[in-house]
Amino acid sequence: MAFDKDEVEAGLAGTRFAGCVTLLPSVSSTNTLALEAGQAGARSGVWVADEQTAGRGRGGHSWHSAAGDGLYVSVLVVPALPLAMALWISLATGLAAKQAIGEVAGLNADIRWPNDLLANGKKCGGILVETAIAAAPAPGTEAALRYAVIGIGINLNHASFPPEIAEVGTSLRLETGHAVRREPMLIALLRAFEAELNLLQKNGKQLLERFTTASSWVEGKRVRVEEGGGYAGVTAGLDARGFLQVRGDDGLLHTVLSGGVREQH
Repeated sequence: MAFDKDEVEAGLAGTRFAGCVTLLPSVSSTNTLALEAGQAGARSGVWVADEQTAGRGRGGHSWHSAAGDGLYVSVLVVPALPLAMALWISLATGLAAKQAIGEVAGLNADIRWPNDLLANGKKCGGILVETAIAAAPAPGTEAALRYAVIGIGINLNHASFPPEIAEVGTSLRLETGHAVRREPMLIALLRAFEAELNLLQKNGKQLLERFTTASSWVEGKRVRVEEGGGYAGVTAGLDARGFLQVRGDDGLLHTVLSGGVREQH
């Protein structure tokens, strides 16, 4: 179905994203376009693609971006945040996506730390945050973010998936039994994301508490972590930076730095 840009612009009136949406029929990756714009000096922008031919997720993983079936969007922002809080942008985006999915599709999505959106245990979306660092204003001061690009992919109307991901992937349509339009989802997502950014810049600690409440993965879930040689344990909350902690079977409290957390039954 054709994308109704007028509907989106009307829905974003009064937000920082009004007048910033670029729609493209096919691109390699919306994040690549947003990064190029940020490097060229742009301060904001939203890129939406009907399909991506080389969509990517965290850790270099590919993202299945079927034409017209999903929402594939990248957002360029310049948040007033120190570099140490870069992970918080991903957590805030997860909360925004969860809210938008609930509002538009009526589905209570879960968030697998730090950036996977789940519906009934299967992945229905993902987030990839890429940042650039601004030079520290003076020796000994903390570096800040020059800009951040937030890529969000949500499986809306996929009827099926390639065999290699069919057991772990799903779409909102498969879970709810009805089609989900891209325009309302994009509007709800960007409005929720703007609200999350504003909250993040005022009270980061509140974000960690809210993420802990919103995600079943932060506390008390038995998991396997594929880093540091691999280990298993039970999740034990977030540290002050937003990294997941796992009480390992080895008795140690591990801090997960790069994701790769999976449930262990």
